[in-house]
Amino acid sequence: MDKNSLIGLGLIASILGIWLYFSGPSKEQIAKNKHIKDSIEVAQKNAAIEDSKKIASATKTVEDTLKAPVAINDSVKAAIIDDRYKDFSPAANGAEEVVTIENELIKAYVSTKGAKVFKVELKKYHRSGQTENLILFDKDSTNFSLKLDAYERSKILYTDSFYFKPSEKAITVSGATNKSITFKLETSKPGSYIEYAYSLKGNTYQLACEIRFVGMDKILSSNVDQMQLTWQMQMPSQEKHISKEKEAATAYFKFTIDEPDYINPRKTEDEEKSLNEAPVKWVAFKQQFFNATLIADNEFLKDGSFVRVSPRAKSETVVKYVTADLGVPFNHSPNEKFGMKFYFGPTHFNTLKTYGDDLEKMIPMGWSVFSYINKGMVVPLFNWLSSMNYGLVILILTLIVKIVLLPIAYKTYMSGARMRVLKPETEAINSKYANGGDPMKKQQETMALYRKAGVNPLSGCLPVLLQFPILIALFAFIPNSIELRQQGFLWADDLSTYDSIWTFGHISIIDSIYGDHVSLFAALMFVSTIIYTYMNSSMMAPQQGAQMPGMKFMMYFMPVIFLAVMNSYAAGLSWYYFLANMFTFLQNYIMKLIIADSKIRSQLEANMKKPAKVSNFQKRLEEMTKQRQQQVGSGKKK
Repeated sequence: MDKNSLIGLGLIASILGIWLYFSGPSKEQIAKNKHIKDSIEVAQKNAAIEDSKKIASATKTVEDTLKAPVAINDSVKAAIIDDRYKDFSPAANGAEEVVTIENELIKAYVSTKGAKVFKVELKKYHRSGQTENLILFDKDSTNFSLKLDAYERSKILYTDSFYFKPSEKAITVSGATNKSITFKLETSKPGSYIEYAYSLKGNTYQLACEIRFVGMDKILSSNVDQMQLTWQMQMPSQEKHISKEKEAATAYFKFTIDEPDYINPRKTEDEEKSLNEAPVKWVAFKQQFFNATLIADNEFLKDGSFVRVSPRAKSETVVKYVTADLGVPFNHSPNEKFGMKFYFGPTHFNTLKTYGDDLEKMIPMGWSVFSYINKGMVVPLFNWLSSMNYGLVILILTLIVKIVLLPIAYKTYMSGARMRVLKPETEAINSKYANGGDPMKKQQETMALYRKAGVNPLSGCLPVLLQFPILIALFAFIPNSIELRQQGFLWADDLSTYDSIWTFGHISIIDSIYGDHVSLFAALMFVSTIIYTYMNSSMMAPQQGAQMPGMKFMMYFMPVIFLAVMNSYAAGLSWYYFLANMFTFLQNYIMKLIIADSKIRSQLEANMKKPAKVSNFQKRLEEMTKQRQQQVGSGKKK
């Protein structure tokens, strides 16, 4: 922009400013305008106050009108219900009633609203410290509902919204008797209804349920070939320690083609598992010692099926909340039915096995190899001696295990005794290489001595290795064994959970490692294990202890780790392990009395006079040792 342009703009701005000054209102005019504006604002405020009072008064009148009862005639009510439920409107209103179905073992309560089993009592069991029947689940903690997709998908209805008409008020069966009771969901369409038929026999934990669809092909959507059955349950605490229940409670399920599977019970967050891999045979809501299982006569459809487990970490009364959605087939026939069965009862191996469908496999038995120990020995023994106190049963179990392993225990003792009587020879070898001798040659001479005398220094590990599978099997089975539930022995009132002689309360660091109590059975197990470890280590040759200091530390450290675990574990397992140690002490003491060291020494001396037999393994070991020496020698020359 040039100089002339700037001068022009400056003149225009000056002229505009002078014009605004002389053409603006005077001071008197400004004051007058302000007075008028203030008057208008006051008038507006007064008008707003009056309007507020009128609105408040009108609002109160409306509220009073709404609070007053409104008379709606029956025809209007019927029109509203008909629009919402259509053909199901006859069942939309009613009074809820409770129907009972029972035999010698269970008592089931069925609500006419939804025809659902909302409460089950187990007559042979009770909670700790109580005498009343154990309640497996109760009202307001469960849901059982069938989703109805109707009128070409224009209406979604649920059976738990409707009132069913029962054929009877209660049924009771016993012995070989079998009775049924029906609940009918009527519709306004003639010949169309849904019916639930519950059947119960005497002396069984299984309640049969058949859902019948009559004339429903005229109501349910033609393009839908299945309905969703929703089953939900809130698991109540049944045991002495809810923390142990939360570690065991979960959902199991079985496809028609596979072994049963489950959701990890130690999950701390909600866990959902889709069941779309294959048709589903059954779904079980498993508590620590009891379960509620829904079993299809044929199969549940896989589409849309799932199970979900929701932990209740902070609750002191509710263990977990579980949900299952299962597909029920519908083929649009005038008459259809879908059969299934409920199992409401104990998670007892033989009991579940009698009902088939691999139900017994929801009981933890250990890994496949170890499970045979429980199935082949522990479970039959528990059943055989069920009339005895289970503390004594575990004692007999320990005695049987020790008798079975006695030949191996004998060989182990003899191996240790031979190493003990060879102490002069092993000390001579240690002295020979005490001042910086070649450790490889020392090891070779020691092994040559053992081989010549017929001693196997590793044989002492064999009994421990053979007992380990038994311990793992019992570790899985005993805390979930209903046989031990509420079975008292000595100072323990329940062998299925930990005993406590002193509960000292929560101490943050100690509680996370050891717990808030002292289990006497676990303490006895720990002390006896330390003594057993000391006795074993004292029988080892001196050079073994010197060459393996880390192993010696672990031998004493492992019982400490085991104590931290067993302090909050089932007292029955600690009792077994303590007995196993005590029987081992007794075995060794008796063998020491019977077998004199002088006889063992004479036998070893006779062995050493014979030509030593070298096995293929020993040959390979010696060859590897020679190669190692040659490598070390060539390295030194370089």
